[in-house]
Amino acid sequence: MERKSLKDILSFEEVKRIIKKFEKVKIGVIGDVMLDKYIWGQVKRISPEAPVPVVEILKEDYSLGGAGNVAKNIKSLGGNVVLCGCKGNDENGKILSELLEKWEIENYLFERDSYPTITKTRIIAKTQQLLRVDRERKLPFSDIKDVKRLIKEKFFSCDGFIISDYGKGFITGEIIKFLQKFAEKNKKIIVVDPKVEHFLFYKKVTCLTPNKYEASAGMYSKEVNSIGETIELGKKIIKKLKCENLMITLGKDGMVVFEKSGNGYHIPAVAKEVYDVTGAGDTVVSSLTLSLATGIDILSASIISNFAAGVVVGKLGTASLTREELKDIFKKNYKSQFIEIFKWKE
Repeated sequence: MERKSLKDILSFEEVKRIIKKFEKVKIGVIGDVMLDKYIWGQVKRISPEAPVPVVEILKEDYSLGGAGNVAKNIKSLGGNVVLCGCKGNDENGKILSELLEKWEIENYLFERDSYPTITKTRIIAKTQQLLRVDRERKLPFSDIKDVKRLIKEKFFSCDGFIISDYGKGFITGEIIKFLQKFAEKNKKIIVVDPKVEHFLFYKKVTCLTPNKYEASAGMYSKEVNSIGETIELGKKIIKKLKCENLMITLGKDGMVVFEKSGNGYHIPAVAKEVYDVTGAGDTVVSSLTLSLATGIDILSASIISNFAAGVVVGKLGTASLTREELKDIFKKNYKSQFIEIFKWKE
């Protein structure tokens, strides 16, 4: 691998210009919208009923999760966004709608009586997550004609699309195929944060962004444990799915990015301290898609998304970041960062 200083690839002035362009970009997000609930408390004793901690609740709050968090990240970075998904006809659905209104996110959520709003409740003492409780029903979404009509009417002005697939039922094979054709016909970028169930459906997209578990399981392979293994797995994925670009995220080891042309890059992680990885993938796909929609290349867009992830993993909860935070982390770190360049095909 050839090692190259990041400052020789992307300057701070260029990054500022790219981030400024976010405000002119509109992204359509389609996927599994969720509500994240946080119960913050303290532990002072163990329960006499069972060997478990007793949590004294100090406060509770809510945040947008899943595709909702993707939309929130786009909004907090200064971009424009329209969101499509579904929710339940319940109290959590009302809270979800209130949060979307608070963030001024244009949204079209199908409401279903038989479907609870997907809610993930996390119980946290100090900085330690003690427990997560999920409320959900994985039902395939049936009103596909309505989704298609909505996308044609409300998403035509978007510069790009994100499929935020959490495997909860809203994204189906038919919706995937429709979005692929819609994006291709209208010459729009389409970026996918995939789940294993639909992995092989995502052919010829602009970029696929699985983590190493999803990439391995999606190809029925053992989980990768090194950069070398990741490169070999990436070769198989990009040949199989014929995607224009592929990004495999590796947590503390950063990310490996593949171009269809044969170029590849290992971008080390930026974060020095990791408090919570909740929503980090949402931040990566949001900042990556915004960047690509400004017209820059995949390497530059990936570098920006890597810095964005470095901000949110340093926060507790389902986090997002601002343009100022993104510029700040880049300015402080880009001169000391490097990337490794390789050829995955000759």
